[in-house]
Amino acid sequence: MMTSKDDYQEAYVWIWLPNATEPVVAGKLAQDGEDLVFAYGKSYRERKEAIPIYEPELPLKSGTLSPLNGLNMPNCIRDGAPDAWGRRVIINRQMGLKGSAVDVDDLNELTYLLESGSDRIGALDFQVSPTEYVPRQSQGASLEELMNSAERVEKGVPLSPELDQALFHGSSIGGARPKALIQDGDTKYIAKFSASNDSYSVVKAEFIAMRLAHLAGLSVAPVKMVEAAHKSVLLIERFDRAPVKNGWHRKAIVSALTILELDEMMARYASYEKLAEIIRLRFTAPKDTLKELYARMVFNIQCGNTDDHARNHAAFWDGKSLTLTPAYDICPQSRAGGEATQAMLLVGNNRYSQLKICIEAAHHFRLSKVEAKAIIEHQKSIIVENWDAVCDEG
Repeated sequence: MMTSKDDYQEAYVWIWLPNATEPVVAGKLAQDGEDLVFAYGKSYRERKEAIPIYEPELPLKSGTLSPLNGLNMPNCIRDGAPDAWGRRVIINRQMGLKGSAVDVDDLNELTYLLESGSDRIGALDFQVSPTEYVPRQSQGASLEELMNSAERVEKGVPLSPELDQALFHGSSIGGARPKALIQDGDTKYIAKFSASNDSYSVVKAEFIAMRLAHLAGLSVAPVKMVEAAHKSVLLIERFDRAPVKNGWHRKAIVSALTILELDEMMARYASYEKLAEIIRLRFTAPKDTLKELYARMVFNIQCGNTDDHARNHAAFWDGKSLTLTPAYDICPQSRAGGEATQAMLLVGNNRYSQLKICIEAAHHFRLSKVEAKAIIEHQKSIIVENWDAVCDEG
């Protein structure tokens, strides 16, 4: 049982290379004072098919690679770590009732990497061994069992070993809300549950927003609603996994926070304008990608999703270039009055949730004001025309 910040001092990073079904060890992550530093293994660097975990952050070269300025660990590694919900699951499984009094900072990042499930987003996993890969995964559990487990974790109640293991499987998935991983045939899903303190059906609101975004022409992860224990569960299809004859391909992913070279403490500086600039320089199909990002920015404002922070945008990484992933976590947020603001800056230092600002920002996305207004009006008409039907789907 991990109870100290000093329990783990190193971890080995394993990676699924493009089109591979088994991982190989890429290098070692080690504690260096307050920082985590990384070094590629010589055997990995000598592989013909080796790719950098992410450039420019961890270029494929020898020696110890320190975090970029202002960071205390490589962000592309942090993208594979659990967020608020996964950390609660890990604290609960280690400390039970005592966990409610534990600060998430009482466990270090290496502990969260090594004590979370292996089926994490992207193409990385973390092990104590450089030679033997042992996946941390669970036996199957029903949605009802997973939901009941999630409720117990929220209350700080210890789980049975079986349910603990089932919920632990999804502990590496990001985000703050209760969730789990499930598989149905050749499809993997992230299951999102209602939280005990929800004042409205957040999962239904996200389903409606995601479906409307798809109908409006955005590239969006497929979603569906199911019932378990008389409660709604949102299933989001994973786009970082592809089934093949002898297993699964894992697609490497980095968040916009990583691309912008920021961490959570600096996330308030994340900007659609800056992301658009990077898209022009480093992404595949930059013209189409800029239009897609612009449409997502506009849709977030139109549907009331003010939680559009930089971990809720991501790109596939193939070792050379970036490609925008489908949209995910489009979830309207409740408001208590006052002027709404977006989590990411729209343009300059302006984050007010106003479509007129989007129109003024259009040139940063290589769009004319006429094109920008057409996108806005198209989304409005789709929302109005399909609102009742999509609500009935949920």
